[in-house]
Amino acid sequence: MNPGYRKERIDRGIKVRSDDVFVLASMRDLLYVVLPRALVIILLLIFPAFQDILGSYWQNVMLSTMVIALLALSWDLLAGIGLVSLGQSLFFGMGGYLAGYLSFTFGWGPLYTLPVATVGGALLSTLTLYPILRLRGIYFGMITFAVPLLLSRVIEVTKILGGTEGMSSLPSFPNTGFELYLVMAVLFVTVYAYRMLVGTDYGLVFNAIRDNDRAVVAAGYDIQWYKAQGVFIAALPACFAGAFMTHHFQFVGMPAFALDYSILPLTSVVIGGVGTFFGAVLGSFVLVPLSELLREFGSLRVVVYSLMLLVFTIGLPEGIFRFVLRKYHQFERLVPMEEASNE
Repeated sequence: MNPGYRKERIDRGIKVRSDDVFVLASMRDLLYVVLPRALVIILLLIFPAFQDILGSYWQNVMLSTMVIALLALSWDLLAGIGLVSLGQSLFFGMGGYLAGYLSFTFGWGPLYTLPVATVGGALLSTLTLYPILRLRGIYFGMITFAVPLLLSRVIEVTKILGGTEGMSSLPSFPNTGFELYLVMAVLFVTVYAYRMLVGTDYGLVFNAIRDNDRAVVAAGYDIQWYKAQGVFIAALPACFAGAFMTHHFQFVGMPAFALDYSILPLTSVVIGGVGTFFGAVLGSFVLVPLSELLREFGSLRVVVYSLMLLVFTIGLPEGIFRFVLRKYHQFERLVPMEEASNE
């Protein structure tokens, strides 16, 4: 290295200033903080404009990616309360079936079914899981894994809600571009709302329940009631995802409770990083396109998911997002020694 220079991390001082309004005093500091986020948002917003170049196939892959991202965000919030779910397909199926039933029976369009199925599906999911909210650890996960399978068998045997045939010929959205921007807007709102939630006093109670639920009980809180609220909030984007895909495919049936809607969100969060929300989204954007590229291998994709879970759990437990964020803050530049002495 040149003896007249020394290495300096480019984020020197920015971390302190970026925690307050002082970051606005320097364009360099502002770009350092805002540019990565703005770049991601801009790329997502302009993606639908390349429909003629990429074709409808990759547009649908992007839709599936954002839907899985919503399910992954739902899983990440639940994990933040200490509820490790293995059955995100429960929320997806509840929202999908409720939207399909309202549309098939009463002729409602997406404008009405989406909000009703989102809130109603979250409420039904919460009532279904309420009796088992006292369970912890693997026991809660085992029950959540079994409930969607149980519901699909009930639908198959009783032939309610269309049975094995499902409900089809449902109203759809105007076009793919509208679908992309709708899911994109919901994804942005969900990330922002969840990030704000965990920073409030209300969100701190959720974290406390995860870390030491007995201490929370000793403090006088009804943790089952708080867990029920957490399940409802976490179920909202997942139920929306199910209702959205119902109108996208113009069909809803037993595949709404498929294991893919439980495995992919879990794997996405592990790959991206648990507890960050941004990591859940990033993991989805890595895993789902990769899953589509491996579609020709059929069920061997499950082997790929398992290997990725193993590799990231052992080799990179912090997830891709935290790893990239850490490396971003470690970039260095060469600074003249006289400049360093002046500082």
